[in-house]
Amino acid sequence: MTFNQPDHLQPNLSPIEPTPPATTPASPTSVFLGRFGLRAGWSALIFIPLFIVFSILLIVLALGIAGKLPQTIADMTHPAKVTTPHVIPDVRALDAFMADILQFGGLVLAGLIVSRIERRRLSVYGIGRARLFDFLPGAFWGLATLSLLVALLRSTHLLVFDTRALYGTPAFLSGIKWLAAFLAVGLFEEYLSRGFLQYTLTRGVYGLAEKISLPYARAIAFTIAAFFMSLFFSAGHLHNARENPIGIVMTFLAAIVFSYALWRTGSLWWAIGFHMAWDWAQSFLYGVPDSGQISAGRLFHTHPTGNPVFSGGIDGPEGSVYVIPVMLLCILIIRFTTKPGAQPPLAPDLHPVPEHFQDERAA
Repeated sequence: MTFNQPDHLQPNLSPIEPTPPATTPASPTSVFLGRFGLRAGWSALIFIPLFIVFSILLIVLALGIAGKLPQTIADMTHPAKVTTPHVIPDVRALDAFMADILQFGGLVLAGLIVSRIERRRLSVYGIGRARLFDFLPGAFWGLATLSLLVALLRSTHLLVFDTRALYGTPAFLSGIKWLAAFLAVGLFEEYLSRGFLQYTLTRGVYGLAEKISLPYARAIAFTIAAFFMSLFFSAGHLHNARENPIGIVMTFLAAIVFSYALWRTGSLWWAIGFHMAWDWAQSFLYGVPDSGQISAGRLFHTHPTGNPVFSGGIDGPEGSVYVIPVMLLCILIIRFTTKPGAQPPLAPDLHPVPEHFQDERAA
């Protein structure tokens, strides 16, 4: 589907005032540089290795500080024999937090370097202070819609709450730990899937989008990029041992919703807040599987019943077809509760650009 940006935010992409042909040259200025600066392919080829290197360095540094590096190396070189391969250990909050926050750090460092090479502001990749106020509304709706889904499953006898696992201070502390962990998850997964790569792919396919419809080239380019990055996001869940096929499809739909939030607001903050609260409510508050993963220190013990197509089975609520109407509801929530924001410029904005490219700043 194509995300149509409000007319007042795309003055140069109106069907009434199409972009003059003279402002869209037929060929790039060189193999390395095009009308939007460094070509998208080269940007990605620089960014991806930098992200991998920085992530590894940060993880090694953290393990070294914690005194766990020797044991980690030993475990990797001489893995222990698994006597019960069907048993998958519960995920711990600290492990989840460290894994994702360090990788998010790798993304930010890589993005910072590439943004300087491209002469762009780091905020064009989706995380800036201007739309930080979207974070809390996103978190509210993430909690509300996941609660609605859980209530639906319970009312239709597809989810059973067995016992409460934590009380008092241990419950409070575990909730805080998991909230921090899922903030890290939201930051990492959203910036990875809909940050630098989404922006870069959008400008990379802009020429193709122009051939489809010049007045709506920006919206079409964004939609193409969002489709492929949503496939990438859902493919990232294939390694989850308890994930089922319906769950993979549902993560793709969720990625489309998050992409729409990015298009609507021009920022990742709404999606980060939603992602954090949705996962937190699953993993801690209601104690249900999150993409097949069970969290240690959850508030309740639960189990699914009935047809896995509707209950989600061992995948959890995300593996239920009831996610479809919930995601459609989320699109309406984004449309009617968020303020529209401008898309970042595709052209570099930290130095003057040739006169015949100036119009792209308004794209």
